[in-house]
Amino acid sequence: MLNLDQFMNIRFLHKQGHSAREIARLTGHSRNTVRKLLQAKRPPSPVNRARPSKLDAYKPYLTERWQAHGLSAVRLQPEIVAQGFTGSVKILRRFLHTLKATRRTDQALTVRFETPPGEQAQCDWAEVGRYPQPDGTSIRVYAFVMVLGYSRYLYVEFTRSMTLATLIRCHQNAFAFFGGWPRRILYDNMRQVVVGPERINARFLDFTRHHGFEVKRCRPYRPRTKGKVERSVSYLRDSFLNGRTFSGLDDLNAQGRHWLGSVANIRIHATTQARPCDRLLEETLTPCAGLNPYQVAHCIRRTVGVEALVRYDKSDYSVPARWVGTRVSVDAGDNVIVIRAKDLIVAEHLVASGPGQRVESPAHVRERWARSVPTAVPPPPKGCHITFTETVQVRPLAVYAEVAS
Repeated sequence: MLNLDQFMNIRFLHKQGHSAREIARLTGHSRNTVRKLLQAKRPPSPVNRARPSKLDAYKPYLTERWQAHGLSAVRLQPEIVAQGFTGSVKILRRFLHTLKATRRTDQALTVRFETPPGEQAQCDWAEVGRYPQPDGTSIRVYAFVMVLGYSRYLYVEFTRSMTLATLIRCHQNAFAFFGGWPRRILYDNMRQVVVGPERINARFLDFTRHHGFEVKRCRPYRPRTKGKVERSVSYLRDSFLNGRTFSGLDDLNAQGRHWLGSVANIRIHATTQARPCDRLLEETLTPCAGLNPYQVAHCIRRTVGVEALVRYDKSDYSVPARWVGTRVSVDAGDNVIVIRAKDLIVAEHLVASGPGQRVESPAHVRERWARSVPTAVPPPPKGCHITFTETVQVRPLAVYAEVAS
């Protein structure tokens, strides 16, 4: 006989839209039992308590030990025998079986959150490992993974770094692969996106505003929040990476693109029971057409010199004098140089037309002069007469001739 909690779980799953067959699979009950409970007007009556067991006094101890270490009945029996247990190992095995069944049920009852078409994608990095190269060296390879929440349509790109510029470029490639982007993208606390408890990296936020999608952060230490991309990473390892050989990063990406088109996105997905490529047609993505490409800046680190100048590509760019000696980031796009200190924009300049140039802002020049001559006396205004309080003594020329001789 089912208890009240099991009855309410079945009712809850039914309200979430699950069929009787799905509920039976998730809870471990027969379909007939599930149908009877869904048709019942009231919860089942409480059942009489079972007869006392020799194991009752040891169940709290056994539960704690099993949940902490997953020990077998053979390991646990000597421990409770030393405490006075006189029953058989069969009783212990039956009790451990109920603990295992309860854990499986709890895991199966995790509610999967589905999103409507075009609503959400999930994104993550995965470290693939180090791979040998033909010249005898090895490279560390990372995988950028993005999956559309509704269709499960998958994009994968292999890279040699996880920098912000690489992340933005991979996003652009994924959007081109999908044909657009969703309204929201879910991330964990990756450092390229998150810079504080409530802050998004300013450069990445500028990229999201350019495309018009919203950044959603999953809860820390809750990998199931972005379970779709987590499972996609596992599927990538099992179906594609294991046993794979390649001659270089370009070859790996070419093989990966072929795998996406011939395996990953045309298979029948276990959850949706449909092919991702077919459900992609139902996604309502914002199309890429008509939007100017976002300029991915090249970022380097520099120290501001004593003249309040930062050198980039053989030319010097000015910053306010108060930043002398500070480490700054130089983001170089096709036309604009942006200089940042701790995510604060301190200077913006047009890119110099050639090497050896000095690009300065008039405001920066004035501040530099003001700091270099702080005690300088300003000149008198025009039209003012200068008077001296001391009287100039007039001496005869013979005095100067005597001094000279």
